Amino acid sequence: METNKTFTMIKPDAVAAGHIGAILDQIIKAGFTIKAMKYTYLTAQKAGEFYAVHQGRPFYNDLVSFMSSGPIVAAILEKDNAVADFRTLIGATDPTKADEGTIRKLFAKSIEANAVHGSDSDENAAIEGSFFFSGLEKF
Repeated sequence: METNKTFTMIKPDAVAAGHIGAILDQIIKAGFTIKAMKYTYLTAQKAGEFYAVHQGRPFYNDLVSFMSSGPIVAAILEKDNAVADFRTLIGATDPTKADEGTIRKLFAKSIEANAVHGSDSDENAAIEGSFFFSGLEKF
């Protein structure tokens, strides 16, 4: 288990709004080290695979459509207590409920267009990171 690593995506809304640099700056200032990163695009099929755990839920089709609507930045981050610390840094899924200074409070547009994804467990961080990065791309 990689308890010191987590996975994130800067979502299409934040990429389109030009927030990549500002979000990465927040991440680095919070003490995370980038271990892998790429600017890429999810097809609807790949977005569906990534979010397969939500298949059958009412928001699944909208989520897949949104996540394939433009480019994203995928990254593996490292820090002690990475998953929990990153979840704190990004804030609540609903930016209106996110704490001041969190990434979602600063950059998210809505509960759907919430700027970033953050893994919710060490196990999912490893799975999600491996979805985007081969062993040769992880440092």
